Amino acid sequence: MQPMNFKNDAEAVDALKNKVDQLQAEIQKRIYGQDEIIKQVLISLFSRGHCLLIGVPGLAKTLLVNTIAEVLGLKYSRIQFTPDLMPSDIIGTEILDKDREFKFIRGPLFANIILADEINRTPPKTQAALLEAMQERAVTAAGERFLLDRPFFVLATQNPIEQEGTYPLPEAQLDRFMFSVWLDYPDFEDELTIVRNTTSDYSTELKEILSDEEIKFYQKLVLKIPVNDHVLNYAVSLSAKTRPGTKMAAPISDKYLKWGAGPRASQYLVLGAKTHAVLSGKYSPDIEDVKAVAKSILRHRIIKNYKAEAENISVDQIIQELL
Repeated sequence: MQPMNFKNDAEAVDALKNKVDQLQAEIQKRIYGQDEIIKQVLISLFSRGHCLLIGVPGLAKTLLVNTIAEVLGLKYSRIQFTPDLMPSDIIGTEILDKDREFKFIRGPLFANIILADEINRTPPKTQAALLEAMQERAVTAAGERFLLDRPFFVLATQNPIEQEGTYPLPEAQLDRFMFSVWLDYPDFEDELTIVRNTTSDYSTELKEILSDEEIKFYQKLVLKIPVNDHVLNYAVSLSAKTRPGTKMAAPISDKYLKWGAGPRASQYLVLGAKTHAVLSGKYSPDIEDVKAVAKSILRHRIIKNYKAEAENISVDQIIQELL
């Protein structure tokens, strides 16, 4: 069924739920034990957000991004971030062609899905070039502005344990990511399946489930989903509670936080709740949908103080208390 053939938005929402179920089933043929991670990445995609995946090596972060690009039928580009990577290496550069005319050669940023592998390994100048593209969905090169392909979705990976020779992303730049998703080790049964399949000649062919035009249609559909005032109030209040020293700050925020989440967090809480509601078969989000996306949206936007560090209080513990 083509998007333009839907009788109404409710029918389109049902179709999106069906498509996402198909996407998850297709991705799970290759990625085992990361069902919640897959769901959060898809929520981020349909909410027009970007996603930061944090996990130790060997948890299939790169394979996950490859697989998602394959089932979505989108142009995919992988950029391995290294200390010597320059902004022109990702944006593109001007060359002198055979007619002695300057010609702009597009870099790997001109794709639909970008895998920014180990984003914290490259200097701030190159990080800033990527993060500008994420915000503006356009780049400037040689004094000219170039629009990036739509949909444009960045999945960045980061290794939390190997910090030598890295350039941690500043908080203002982390704020450009809708989600910060922690990947954990698979459970025993899933790891057995992974080892069994990857140490044999087992292979799986994946079907393309969605086109770029369908994704753009569904992204617009998510924006049209209505939100009740009490859900809107809950999302905005949740962000406000994280801001120490303000009149709406929660006691735990005053005690353990140095900085809280800004208005962008409130926007993403509402957008994420809308998409989560659709994936759960609902036509409008409720407070439970806000809670479902809250940790991934807030954890990289709040900064602990010395007291929280000294008492070994985690960011997720603080968010759980706020919820």
